[in-house]
Amino acid sequence: MQLVEVRFKGNRKGYYRWATPDDPLRLEEKVIVEAERGQDLGRISAAGEAAEKKCGSCSSCERGATPAPDARPAVVRRASQEDIKGLNDLRRTEDDARRKVAERVKHHQLGMKVSDTEWQWDRNKLTIYFTSEKRVDFRALVRDLAAQFRTRIDLHQIGVRDEAARLTGVGRCGREYCCSTWLTELSPVNLALAKDQHLSLNPQQISGGCGRLLCCLKYEHEFYVASRKRFPKEGKVVTTAMGAEKVVAVDIFRERVFLRSEQHGPRIITLADLKTETELLGGTLPLAEMRPAPPPPAKPATADAPSTGPGDRPRRRRRGRRGRGGAGPAGSGAPPAPGA
Repeated sequence: MQLVEVRFKGNRKGYYRWATPDDPLRLEEKVIVEAERGQDLGRISAAGEAAEKKCGSCSSCERGATPAPDARPAVVRRASQEDIKGLNDLRRTEDDARRKVAERVKHHQLGMKVSDTEWQWDRNKLTIYFTSEKRVDFRALVRDLAAQFRTRIDLHQIGVRDEAARLTGVGRCGREYCCSTWLTELSPVNLALAKDQHLSLNPQQISGGCGRLLCCLKYEHEFYVASRKRFPKEGKVVTTAMGAEKVVAVDIFRERVFLRSEQHGPRIITLADLKTETELLGGTLPLAEMRPAPPPPAKPATADAPSTGPGDRPRRRRRGRRGRGGAGPAGSGAPPAPGA
């Protein structure tokens, strides 16, 4: 049995089994697969060991749970030219379907933006992708659309990053969006990545077409963090041949350090020369990876000078508890004598 990865419109994908190992499927082949209700058509993007590796590392299954091979949906057959032509005809009607859905959304006065529509190959289901800032009650809309298109309606809410991945576009680099081409798993990106790379914090310069931070900020972050560990931390004062100088900035690409002193003003020095100057003076360069040494442990208290720290309190003598009724001896815990 062969495991294959099948991709559909946008960034939607799924893993299917092919029960004819004597006639293996190949990349970019169009196939008909089992869907939730009916059949769908897609293209093969990975097969064999590559598909098994990608399936094991994806986040679609539950953590630690690997579905059995027989439990996966199956590839029904290879798609014919008539099947492909029928799918292309459906794709040309999806833009018109999106406009009709947007009109019904406006009629029902719902706070949602229709991003895209996708027909299943056998027209048994119409999936509508939309974005919204809050929860939307679209039960009346679903009944209206089901009566209009005479098929099953599936409304799927997505985020702005997923919307950009489906609709695609051209980024600031002049290339197509990474999330629309090869970046299949969207990982979180925060502002700390831009700060570590000393990029401008202007949202217009570090945001993508989706309005969120650029995904490419994470590509070189590890390189910047590893490179800065070799340089002194900005703001620190180092002792050099010119005296005490403050580290203003560092250039990890040209291996330079920008220093400033009150007597001699600013100057630029290479990292190797700076290390040499500090070593000749018998000092060490305070690198960014170095942390201040922990304070020495407190000396243990001696018998002549007992410790009187804030956490040291004199012990109190525990008193014995009397038994119930007060008849037992103090501290014995024995029950009272009968007849007492």
